[in-house]
Amino acid sequence: MRGFLASSIGVTCAAALALPLTPPAVAATARPAPGAEAATSAALSAGPSARRESTGQSTAGSTQSLPLVPLTRDRAVDGPAAQGLTRRTVRPFSLVGVVWDDPAAELHGRVQIRTREVATGVWSGWQDVETHNADHAADPDTEEGADGRLRGATAPLWVGASNGVELRVVPEGAEPVPEGTGTAPKGTEPAPAGADPAPDKTPTDGTPTAADGTATATDGTPAAAPAAAAPLPTGLRLELVDPGEAAPQDETLGAARPGALQPETADAVAGSTVNADVAALSAAEIPALGRAETERELLTLRGSELTAAQKAKPYIGPRPRIVTRRGWGANERWRESRFVYTSKVKAAFVHHTATGSKYTCAQAPSVIRGIYRYHVVSMGWRDIGYNFLVDKCGNIYEGRAGGVAKAVLGAHTRGFNTNSMGIAVLGSYGSTKPSKSALKAVARLTAWKLGLYGANPRGKTYLTSGGGNLYRKGKNVRLNVISGHRDGFSTECPGLQLYRKLGSARSTAARYQGR
Repeated sequence: MRGFLASSIGVTCAAALALPLTPPAVAATARPAPGAEAATSAALSAGPSARRESTGQSTAGSTQSLPLVPLTRDRAVDGPAAQGLTRRTVRPFSLVGVVWDDPAAELHGRVQIRTREVATGVWSGWQDVETHNADHAADPDTEEGADGRLRGATAPLWVGASNGVELRVVPEGAEPVPEGTGTAPKGTEPAPAGADPAPDKTPTDGTPTAADGTATATDGTPAAAPAAAAPLPTGLRLELVDPGEAAPQDETLGAARPGALQPETADAVAGSTVNADVAALSAAEIPALGRAETERELLTLRGSELTAAQKAKPYIGPRPRIVTRRGWGANERWRESRFVYTSKVKAAFVHHTATGSKYTCAQAPSVIRGIYRYHVVSMGWRDIGYNFLVDKCGNIYEGRAGGVAKAVLGAHTRGFNTNSMGIAVLGSYGSTKPSKSALKAVARLTAWKLGLYGANPRGKTYLTSGGGNLYRKGKNVRLNVISGHRDGFSTECPGLQLYRKLGSARSTAARYQGR
């Protein structure tokens, strides 16, 4: 069923009387253009929600967008050259990613980065950045999916507080970049300890070689040339994201803090008002409820849609504690002001963020702010793509704005965003096992949210594909009510180790619902 739109004008008007009039420049809600780092940082730092009046320190964060350059000066080399950046000092950042001009183009190759830690000055080893990220996106042929501001991108990677960076992007099929190629000139910065040695180009499989090292066949003729290297997308840029700090949570929405220039923005009020049916207007978190309280809330929220049997015996898990967008420090000026909804929530797709698992739970709000900024400012999305996020300690966070109890249309599973929700577990779970706390949080969240719409976590459902690499557009697909991202799109997400645990999550969620 086609998703429908709802403007935030209604919820904004509900709180409009609390808002003094603001100048048009402050009240503007247009999304920043991707890559416009200097203008974006200045604009985001100007308003009251982006400053601490006690210290004068900006809380908005920033994005440094650096164009990549060829890493070799050898013009005799055929095919596309590796690109990257030399080792350099930059302004502090904590999350990285690579973007390019065409959102439909794919990066076939390897992206590796090393960073310098602020606290110690020590350089990391090379870290791989997940290049296949188009599967986390709005559906094709939708308004968001066709937005001209979209850009292609890798997954973001959390590296922690850093102030130095080096990057290499090697096309698939191309020769590896020898260690030291593209590094800073002699005398600027030393190579990091434990740096990889330059690769030995001598074949190790016994292949005969000519005097210049070129492989030859056993009869002395040149061996067959390797497959041509895949071209890299145009407009490659490295995005260095400083997630900033969360604004203080002790002020009342809609009112100016002492020393602030303006009151809270209309978008901030609207983003909180959509949760007014489950939390106070300025709440940093939505508290957990017991079973009886949750069942009464269900009757309040959706009583007119329930059958007599559902009213007599509702299958819904107790509402879990949820950190709101205000709680994790979302800057509501970044996103588009309107909210977009779908009809219902029939399924939940579980993801991993592929940002790496080297974060503490105290850093989780910063990681989410970094992902949010990357999705909106760097990639051109209208908001963060996931409906909910979960950290390794089991904390649950509100994702895309629109209301935690509502059927908000996300951009998480390309082709299956309609009538579903996306839950992303912070981290990478290809080889790392998810924590028990994270799995319990996924089960508790799905037991409650799916229960609001009468869905059985152990059951099956049908969703209509919006188009993808597994199912053609319009195909009716039978899926688990709790599915992994890879069930709807050919992808590694949510990582093998997390995917293996989804059966347990289904059973636990059904038990929480009383089934």
